[in-house]
Amino acid sequence: MILRILKSNQPFNYLLVVLFGILLWSASLNKPQTYSFYPGEEKNILFSPINNLLGNSPLTGVIVSLVLVFVLAVLMQQISSQFSFIRIRTMLPAPLFMLMIGGFTGMHTLHPVYFGAVFFLLGSYRLFSTFDQTKPYSASFDSGLLLGIASLFYFNMILLSPAFLFGIAILGRDNRWRVFVIQFIGFLLPFIFALSYAIFTEQFLELLKIFEQNILTPNNHFKSNLYLQIYLGFLILLTIVGSIKIIQQYDTKKVSSRKYFTVFFLIFIFSMLGFIFIPPTSQEMLVITSIPVCYLVSNFLVFMKSRFWSELIITVLIAVVAFLQFLAF
Repeated sequence: MILRILKSNQPFNYLLVVLFGILLWSASLNKPQTYSFYPGEEKNILFSPINNLLGNSPLTGVIVSLVLVFVLAVLMQQISSQFSFIRIRTMLPAPLFMLMIGGFTGMHTLHPVYFGAVFFLLGSYRLFSTFDQTKPYSASFDSGLLLGIASLFYFNMILLSPAFLFGIAILGRDNRWRVFVIQFIGFLLPFIFALSYAIFTEQFLELLKIFEQNILTPNNHFKSNLYLQIYLGFLILLTIVGSIKIIQQYDTKKVSSRKYFTVFFLIFIFSMLGFIFIPPTSQEMLVITSIPVCYLVSNFLVFMKSRFWSELIITVLIAVVAFLQFLAF
């Protein structure tokens, strides 16, 4: 019953997304806290002014994070509908994403990854629009530019630049060198402007120091959080069964859907590499990793034949996330 409502193709589901958000952020709204940034994390050039303006008000930070997650959920739904990732028309990705992020209670506050994720999704939209284009130069440049802007909010978003380059090769019909160079130039352009501004304002060394801190500073929010580890284990299990479902469906899916999910797989892989090779990468990257996982699990639940098991899975997910809210209180 719950899944049938969530996966229906009705605008009413956006109200459910808002309701889920308010309920899942209730602990943070009741007891707002600021995020424990590692040195340099809050000083990224595009996030720093926002943090200076809102960082002293924990409640405002919680509200902004909730609004941004709602924006992300809507963007994900619009992108899914535009490119038909899932053959059946469904609005499941939006509420499912809100549920997934709802479980990361430590992230229910102001953080640069949310701003970066918005530009990442906009860049993904332009990336997917290159499908089957013979000369996707404009979309290629836009996708790189938007990812570069995202990286100036949340620096470790640069890990996804190879996924975007491979994505152009997978989706576009024109695989000549200029397509990749155009995207790479678009990606570098925000950094060129940022470095030029830093030189002009005599903050060049300070900016380089911030970049260094975002690459080398050890940071781990998982070790002391057993319940988060258990929740991640459940999401990993869903990711595995969702991947098996995609493999089973591969030959029956449209060419476009195959390529879109291949790009999502690359985004997932490169986001996961951050946890291994970039010391500062921690729970905040889960917001990005959850995007391809959400589409994967949505596809799995929509096409699952057993109504009992599909309803049980979504019920368990809701119960686990609700329990994490109880702990947050």
